[in-house]
Amino acid sequence: MSASGIFLGIDFGTSGARAIAISTDRQVQATASLKFDSDSKADWAAIWRQSLFALIAQIPLADRQDIKAIAINGTSSTVMICDAQGHLLDAPILYNDARGATVVEAVRAIAPMHHTVVSATSSLAKLLWWKAQIASGTLSTPATPYFLHQADWLAFWLHGKLGISDYHNALKLGYDVAALTYPDWLTSQNLPFRLPDVVAPGKAIAPITPSVATHLALPSSCLVCAGTTDSIAAFLASGAQSPGEAVTSLGSTLVLKLLSEGRVDDARYGIYSHRLENLWLVGGASNTGGAVLRQFFSESELEQLSQQIDPAQDSKLDYYPLTQPGERFPINDPHLLPRLSPRPGNPAEFLQGLLSGIARIEASGYALLQALGATPLKQVYTAGGGAKNRVWQSMRSRYLQVPVTPSAQSEAAYGTALLALQGYINSQ
Repeated sequence: MSASGIFLGIDFGTSGARAIAISTDRQVQATASLKFDSDSKADWAAIWRQSLFALIAQIPLADRQDIKAIAINGTSSTVMICDAQGHLLDAPILYNDARGATVVEAVRAIAPMHHTVVSATSSLAKLLWWKAQIASGTLSTPATPYFLHQADWLAFWLHGKLGISDYHNALKLGYDVAALTYPDWLTSQNLPFRLPDVVAPGKAIAPITPSVATHLALPSSCLVCAGTTDSIAAFLASGAQSPGEAVTSLGSTLVLKLLSEGRVDDARYGIYSHRLENLWLVGGASNTGGAVLRQFFSESELEQLSQQIDPAQDSKLDYYPLTQPGERFPINDPHLLPRLSPRPGNPAEFLQGLLSGIARIEASGYALLQALGATPLKQVYTAGGGAKNRVWQSMRSRYLQVPVTPSAQSEAAYGTALLALQGYINSQ
């Protein structure tokens, strides 16, 4: 069936939010963005909700009136608890908040060995931290409050149905993405929360509420679809879709995601698999990356010095570039020291050593994923700031022994718009 119309993806990142509207043929029709104006005492929930409606309002009226479906992504493991009307009972706990360290042994006691929830920042650790606050009387809540992820809660303000999540966001809560159900080891815990009902990412949940349709001049038939996480949305935007295709994000850190026919999970290296329909997205993240380069070079220096490097030549420098001690993947060693010496007098030679070191770590990361059972690597798409460096791209392709190309699209909001498009098509 034809999906003629506009499809809106909204990305809630760490410092701002972005919306991208695409047509049926996946062409970008409109964009909007907002920076979060906040401080350490910010009311994050209010900022997110205001930004959601403000972003949609920024889309030109002609496009807005033709929106057929909307989907939202949020930062993984940013969570909240709320009452039956969606009003928060405590401040949200952000994705990188490690207060769950105080209950991580309780997580370890109930979860399978090496499970991805065994982390101070997992959704389940945050849930158990709230459970402890309720048990101690520090936090008072109504009977059985809702536990939601950022994307779940924001979508509620559009469709009005509370307590629905997707299996990308629910992975770090402990949801079994293979069996598509909550596992017995979790449901047997007598938790003082209502866990969200979990559906496939992109599944149409309900039309927007009449009040939202009127307020934002949206068609009353506009569907709100289940969302995803920001990193999965960025993968969807890349164009990768076959087993063996991967996306490397070259931002401040180095993040690898490989599409695989087999699932790989190993908390020792921070490796876990997201379900993508009938395939698995196997991922790992190193502490190396662009932050190391920026310690020594400006953007203009990186560009100029890269042109002096022959990407076909190996560097004689054996670096392991880190900004500080500690690595998680492909080496799990919290005390691993940065290796950045000897430092040659020629800055281009020094840069080549750094780029080669990061490229070797990337190659080792993909080798580890494959050694643990992932589909062999055949193509790498690159996103993030480092994707612009063609010399580095050529060096990485040589180490990886597969083609390396920039992602077709790098914005997570674009990947979420694709999710809305697919969700609409599947609903017809």
